[in-house]
Amino acid sequence: ENKHEEKVQDPDRGEDETRAEMGSKTWADLAGEMKMFLWNPEERTCLGRTAKSWGLILLFYFIFYMCLAGMFAFCMYVMLLTLSPYTPTYQDRVSPPGVMIRPYLNGFTIAFNVSQPSTWQPYVDSMHHFLAAYDDKVQEEKNIECVSGQYFIQGGNESEEKKACQFKRSLLQNCSGIEDPTFGYSKGQPCILLKMNRIIGYRPGAGVPVSVDCKAQKGNESDLRSVDFYPGNGTFDLMYYPYYGKITHVNYTSPLVAMHFTDVKKNYLIPIQCSLNGKGIINDVNRDRFLGRIIFTLSIGK
Repeated sequence: ENKHEEKVQDPDRGEDETRAEMGSKTWADLAGEMKMFLWNPEERTCLGRTAKSWGLILLFYFIFYMCLAGMFAFCMYVMLLTLSPYTPTYQDRVSPPGVMIRPYLNGFTIAFNVSQPSTWQPYVDSMHHFLAAYDDKVQEEKNIECVSGQYFIQGGNESEEKKACQFKRSLLQNCSGIEDPTFGYSKGQPCILLKMNRIIGYRPGAGVPVSVDCKAQKGNESDLRSVDFYPGNGTFDLMYYPYYGKITHVNYTSPLVAMHFTDVKKNYLIPIQCSLNGKGIINDVNRDRFLGRIIFTLSIGK
């Protein structure tokens, strides 16, 4: 009872004694205990477990993770059954198309000096490279002639390969690079190509071709005096739509509109906005400069 009272009166005393006992162990004792923990030859245990215990726990985790893997594989299989490789179930793109220009080298600024070919030759090379797929012979070999002014709707199984309409670079006339291999850059009258982004199943314009127009975004409107559009009056013909996807619409080449800037004020940075116009087209969203329009800067030096 006296000893119990002493422990109650001085609880820290027992802890001090325990710490003293632990502190009296040598490194050899600690190494021996660790060795015994790793493998105890008397009880034949490893890390405190017998062979049977290790076997049971490993079997449990094997079955547990196999069940998890099976559930994951089953969920993925069911999800894939709902998806089509030809048409996305959910399209993250907006219905109205965005647009892009070519050449596109150093951002959306096209700047060069007419008297220095080294400044405009990269743009010319980029244009030739881009239009290689539009060569007349290539289009005649791979694609077919279609009826202008109406959608080219193709039925049949969605896995069947779809035919594509010809878009020959000769349709771009002065901006085709055939008669003028420099696309007007050597004369200070550059050509720039505009194309709509591809959207599967999209039919632009609701039966009326979508047209393109360009204007000076800021500053004096007279800075941009004249722009010629090809082909025709600068429209995207309906026969190139709808697009059926890259898996089945293998030879599809996006239609283009060429903008020939024949009279632009020299030695000035001129911001230009080119927009799509047609039913269902959105081109006035300030937070998206590529939705239905594109803004770029043109600087032509002498």
